[in-house]
Amino acid sequence: MNPSLDDPTPATPRIETLIAHYSESHLNAVNEAIHCVCVPLIMFSLVGLIYAAHPAAAALFLLASLVYYARLSWRAFALMLVWSVALLALISALETHLLVICSTVFVLAWIGQFIGHKIEGKKPSFFEDIQYLWVGPLFVAQVLLQRLGWHW
Repeated sequence: MNPSLDDPTPATPRIETLIAHYSESHLNAVNEAIHCVCVPLIMFSLVGLIYAAHPAAAALFLLASLVYYARLSWRAFALMLVWSVALLALISALETHLLVICSTVFVLAWIGQFIGHKIEGKKPSFFEDIQYLWVGPLFVAQVLLQRLGWHW
């Protein structure tokens, strides 16, 4: 049974259920480290590629993603809002070389992800449920922010 599709118990917020399930295929320290680098790079490059097609499309993609995050948690929303604004600022600064940079980063970061999963010996979570593509950035944020004592 997929915990991401089940309603969490009142004691367990949905965001924690999703991240816990995502974490099950990211237990190896090397895979986790690779994800902490590659997930933000994939997000940057994906938004950059969309922006290269049309800046409004990138803004709409981020807005739709923020709606998803808002439904999970106000903290997730706030964190991803700050990240989204930073992404758009960086992407707009790279506009002249954006397509080449983002295409290269996208391919290399995905290669890194699959190397991490090969090391882990488990398939990526999004093979099971596409929403895990949006949970990945939250997992990375949790890994980094837990070191500061912060949780969802």
